[in-house]
Amino acid sequence: LGDHKDSVEKYLENNPQFAKDYFDKKLRADALSAAFSAPVDVKDTASFKDMNSIQEAAIIFELVQELQKQGSVEQSLHKVFQRIAMIVQADRVGYFLCRARNGIPELATSLFDVTPTSKFEANLVHPQTEIVFPLDMGVVGFTAQSKKPQNVPDNKKFCDFVDKQTGYKTKCMLTFPLVADKECIGVAIALNKIGADKFSPEDELFHKYMNFAQVIALQHHTAYMFNVESRRSQVLLWSASKVFEELTDIERQFHKALYTVRTYLLCERYSVGLLDMTKEKEFYDEWPVKLGDVEPYKGPKTPDGREVIFYKIIDYLLEGKEEIKVIPGPPADHWALVSGLPTYVAENGFICNMMNVAADDFFTFQKEPVDETGFVIKNVLSLPIVNKKEEIVGIATFFNRKDGRPFDEHDEQITEALTQFLGWSVLVCDTYDRLNRMEWRKDIAQEMLMYQTRCTKAEMQSILNTKEKFDAEPEDCDQKDMYKLLKGTCPPADNVNGENLYSFGFSDFPVSEFNLIKAGIRMFFELGVIEKFKVPAETLTQWMYTVRKGYRDITYHNWRHGFNVGHTMFCLLQTGKLRRYYSDLDAFAMVAAAFCHDIDHRGTNNLYQTKSASPLAKLHGSSIMERHHLEYSKTLMAEESLNIFCNLQKRQFENVQHLFDVCIIATDLALYFKKRTMFQNIVNATEPMPDEKEAIAYISNNSTRKEIVMAMMMTGCDLSAITKPWEVQSKVALMVAAEFWEQGDLERTVLDQQPIPMMDRNCAEQLPKMQCGFIDFVCSFVYKEFSRFHKEITPMFDGLNNNRAHWNELAEVYNAKMKAIEDQKKKLEEEEAKKGKKKKKNRGRCESRNCENFIVSFGKHL
Repeated sequence: LGDHKDSVEKYLENNPQFAKDYFDKKLRADALSAAFSAPVDVKDTASFKDMNSIQEAAIIFELVQELQKQGSVEQSLHKVFQRIAMIVQADRVGYFLCRARNGIPELATSLFDVTPTSKFEANLVHPQTEIVFPLDMGVVGFTAQSKKPQNVPDNKKFCDFVDKQTGYKTKCMLTFPLVADKECIGVAIALNKIGADKFSPEDELFHKYMNFAQVIALQHHTAYMFNVESRRSQVLLWSASKVFEELTDIERQFHKALYTVRTYLLCERYSVGLLDMTKEKEFYDEWPVKLGDVEPYKGPKTPDGREVIFYKIIDYLLEGKEEIKVIPGPPADHWALVSGLPTYVAENGFICNMMNVAADDFFTFQKEPVDETGFVIKNVLSLPIVNKKEEIVGIATFFNRKDGRPFDEHDEQITEALTQFLGWSVLVCDTYDRLNRMEWRKDIAQEMLMYQTRCTKAEMQSILNTKEKFDAEPEDCDQKDMYKLLKGTCPPADNVNGENLYSFGFSDFPVSEFNLIKAGIRMFFELGVIEKFKVPAETLTQWMYTVRKGYRDITYHNWRHGFNVGHTMFCLLQTGKLRRYYSDLDAFAMVAAAFCHDIDHRGTNNLYQTKSASPLAKLHGSSIMERHHLEYSKTLMAEESLNIFCNLQKRQFENVQHLFDVCIIATDLALYFKKRTMFQNIVNATEPMPDEKEAIAYISNNSTRKEIVMAMMMTGCDLSAITKPWEVQSKVALMVAAEFWEQGDLERTVLDQQPIPMMDRNCAEQLPKMQCGFIDFVCSFVYKEFSRFHKEITPMFDGLNNNRAHWNELAEVYNAKMKAIEDQKKKLEEEEAKKGKKKKKNRGRCESRNCENFIVSFGKHL
């Protein structure tokens, strides 16, 4: 046999290619695995010294297999520790887990009394029997802090804390830290060298086997941290989605969020106690205390001084059959409160993480089942829910981690993130509540305003006197009879105190404000829209009277201006023949919008609103006053008794609201320069059209062109005072100037700013010059293009040119006067220069004539 073996070896050596092919074919991976998987007999007395390479390879292969197994970290480490106990000849091996609770790092027994032959179940430490001590205690604690292996012989200074718990006597110790990313996650210990007083330096080389434990621990720690981060993200994601679903009530908000994330909290039960947020009692509740009839409150208080009163508890049972209980006004002996822990957390604002609560002496937890479900409290984690104002709004308490272990620092972080988010989300409910309260206050204020501005029954009877005529209230009268009565009350269109409503030169000065209301109603009858759209006579009367009351008693932008703009719109439609492009409903809405276009004007323009940072400026970004007038108008439409469009269909009413938007916003002169080129293009397109029907189709069939013409009509109406007869226009110009000067005074006194010349009463004598500039730069284009568009509107352009000539005449008088002053001033300066004296220039005084003197002289000129 020996000769045969030698010949085989010699043959293989002489034929290497054959040997290679043979072994490649025969020794596959499975053959190698089977060879190395065969159990190798390693004697219990084997050590580093007497262990051969085959035995060591077998141990290493066995440990590598442990890395591939699925199971808990304790199961995987148990096999490693068995081999280490055998190799280093330790009496027993153990493992301490590093963790933190309540911000304090600690060590807890995880595996204990591991020997080469011990069973895993006997070595696993149950969570309820853990030995826990701080990180700064003993050799194990020092190893965890230093993150370095330690070989400690017998020493009288050994910390005997663990020995007292177990009854074991430690003589020598070999420790090794398991580290993950510079963080100690556990400490392995080998105790009491068999057959020696201490572990030798050779035994310290066992760390190459501890690397397997290091890899196992790191693998499980990484998986655990991945699970922690996944839970944290899911908790925040789902709670965020549910928090913003519920805005009306904090209880429903908390409930939705907490119930949705229950599976990620890994606890058997949790409860939320909501605290009473009342800081100050009502004065009548304090009377008994002040009189001595009732003892003052001496119980616990929150950090912000509120009495700790839980007004509701929401209890979530997650084990077995899920159940949710809501306990309003819970008694002090309720199982969730009787321990005193929620009250303690509410009083101090601390996070409390407690293990094995049955052994705790500070709090009085129930040791028996808390209710009929048989639930027993083992571990507790309690946190405050704090809002953005640093006020504690509730206490969240979590009971019994599902794996039986105490809650760790990662559970604290996840639940703290949840409670912190819930606390911040209270701001959403508070904001929503404040918005609701603001809305309610607005509704109340609007109701109060409407009560003051709405047309009263007596005011309506002054126009629509049904009591005198029919001896009945309007709602009891027939509409046809009331139409007839209302028409008879209103002045005829051709004789409103001697003025004709169909004339562009209509003057409101001879007409009282009360009669202007009747004249406004007359215009709607002239349009033929009242009976067509079934506008109740009493509603029309109340609306017209309310619009008049909605205008403030200011110098220019008052009811008379609102009426004049509405009248000019009526004239453009009727006298100017522009109605051909619009439906009856369009005409109805356009005239109504014109009456409302400056309602509730304050006598100051948009720029002043912006400079003064008024609430209107904060509410509306652009076209500030115009948007306010529009909202006021729509508010009137929202009132049933004032809605003149009440009998329209939904689509018709939406169209009316859109026309109000177009008409009222168009009165912002800042938008005028954007639309005038578009209007000019329409005029240029229609002017050469010989057929009237073609022009009508060109505009009326295109909603955009209709709106552009409509917007320019509103501009023409708003500026129409500049086209009135000189006797009217000159008076109106003084009223406009006076209102501008009042704004200038506000800018000077309130805003501490120098007003522009147009707003400066010290520049009053420049009014004619400024009027000429305003006509040339703004007004001339409007009426020139309208006269081209419709020759019937030419009287407005003629009136403008006539007024321009008058203003120019006054401007020339002013210029001549200023030239004479300048010449006189220059002459005086030359004389003073000859005398060697210098006179301080003060041209401002020469120009700053007294405003009242200017008005007097201007009146004499008229």
